[in-house]
Amino acid sequence: MDTRFLGIAELDRTPDVAVVVDVMRAFTVAAWAFGQGAEKVVLAESLGDVLALKARHPDWVAIKDGPAADGFDAVNSPALLRSVRLDGRTVVQKTTAGTVGALAVRDASLVLCASFVVAGATARLLRAQTQGEVTFVVTGEGGRAEEDVACAEYIARRVVEPSVDAAGFLRRAEASRAAGELAAGIREGSHPDDVGLCLELDRFPFAMVAAPEGPLMVLRPYAVAEEQGPGRGKRP
Repeated sequence: MDTRFLGIAELDRTPDVAVVVDVMRAFTVAAWAFGQGAEKVVLAESLGDVLALKARHPDWVAIKDGPAADGFDAVNSPALLRSVRLDGRTVVQKTTAGTVGALAVRDASLVLCASFVVAGATARLLRAQTQGEVTFVVTGEGGRAEEDVACAEYIARRVVEPSVDAAGFLRRAEASRAAGELAAGIREGSHPDDVGLCLELDRFPFAMVAAPEGPLMVLRPYAVAEEQGPGRGKRP
């Protein structure tokens, strides 16, 4: 497997396979939404789009970065979402980096959204179904966010070395600027437990696959068995 690690602005072509990484916190939150029973997560282009979708679908759960705001049901915090039951519901998410990155590669043949909490399943899916080039889209800080770089490099390494030790990658993420700001309460709409939850390796057994469904980019969980047989499987 050949790999590229690029920021959103560095994307020079539509990749075949893209892994969009946002550890703190978009794709940790999305994984928690599925863990809490959500059926799907719609990745919105703007806050206005979120509110328009919410107006058409009042039962959908609207999530945004930053502090709570009128029209939104929750903020982009895994700790604040973990007590919310979402059985069978649709979540609409707009964040500063993660959702932007996923929408930037919406035309790729396979788009995975990832963080440490789904790293193992993401690596297993890539190992089973990918033989060519994989583009890791590092969404935070213009492609330089250390927590996202560490997670992307860990997943790429785990594809070829399933038993790789995660400790060093997690330490890098814990020492990142984003982790420091979250721990210090600098970022609005956060919780003191957010950093720990974002660094909880393999919390969930599924990967997250994003694909266009009509005019929307929709993220869904994709169960991946602990052991995959040899060869290339059918893409989700």
